[in-house]
Amino acid sequence: MNKVKLLLAGLMTLALVGCAAPVAPLNGGDSAPVTAARLRIVTTVSPITNVVYNIVGEHADLVGIVPEGVNSHTYEPAPSDARQLAQADLIFVNGLKLEEPTLKLAEANAREGVEIVLLGDQTITPEQYVYDFSFPAEGGSPNPHLWPNPLLTLKYAEIIRDKLIERDPAHAEAYAANYAAFAERIKALDEAIKATIASIPVQNRKLLTYHDSWAYFAPVYGMTVIGAIQPSDFAEPSAREIVEIIEQIKAEQVPAIFGSEVFPSPVLEQIARESGAIYIDDLRDDDLPGQPGDDNHSYFGLMAANLRIMAEALGGDPSIMANFDTRNVPGADRAVEQSQ
Repeated sequence: MNKVKLLLAGLMTLALVGCAAPVAPLNGGDSAPVTAARLRIVTTVSPITNVVYNIVGEHADLVGIVPEGVNSHTYEPAPSDARQLAQADLIFVNGLKLEEPTLKLAEANAREGVEIVLLGDQTITPEQYVYDFSFPAEGGSPNPHLWPNPLLTLKYAEIIRDKLIERDPAHAEAYAANYAAFAERIKALDEAIKATIASIPVQNRKLLTYHDSWAYFAPVYGMTVIGAIQPSDFAEPSAREIVEIIEQIKAEQVPAIFGSEVFPSPVLEQIARESGAIYIDDLRDDDLPGQPGDDNHSYFGLMAANLRIMAEALGGDPSIMANFDTRNVPGADRAVEQSQ
């Protein structure tokens, strides 16, 4: 976003906040209006929104800024997003340069005393940054997709818990209990992932994807990311790069390659045809499966769906993840508002 757009968004926010009606509750409208004592939290991408949702329970109001099914790297926030950010008490973003336009808008519009929490930056150190085809070191932006690693997602949840307790100590016990339940589910997810990967023949534990969201997942669970199709500028790979990828797939006998459920890729279809690999086009980076209110519309559902897809395509046992509980933890049973 350029400076002119940012200034206009800020001016629009001042106008909107000056005449805005009270914000409706986010539980479907069945409870009392939001009061000054009730935390209002704004988040960005859906996995982060859902982790906050699980830790908050019923004790704060939550708005997700980045719509599901859009490219979080290039999403340009709307004036209505500026209003939501201006009304927030806490703002949670992934950081690691994932949502730069939204972060800039938050910094320009946040009220005094509002904390913007960059979860990724607090979870790993620069020594742990991963750079790859989609996120080359010379570009200065590390791979920001920490959440496919459940253990890093648990660290997100820990940071979220601590910030909520700090800002809302009256509900500290509830936040701690929700975190404990979330941690237990993460432990179960970690075990289910290990069992699922173990069911895949060793020679097939390779990932070639449209966008490299698995850089922090693969080394932990014994898989190898052999490449990604989308380069750092989000364009198509060059003809030479396509030939190199096809040759690599053939040489390593990769049985399947994975596209995005959200972003169709004719290039991946071509690579699959010419390499003999199966093309699976429904992996999800940050788009939760199902619809709000469904048992699988959660971070846990996102991970379970992706692992089932990988296992089935790579010769493993998808039923292991099919039996995993994808519901949100008890208490996280109200609606989440999406910024309009």
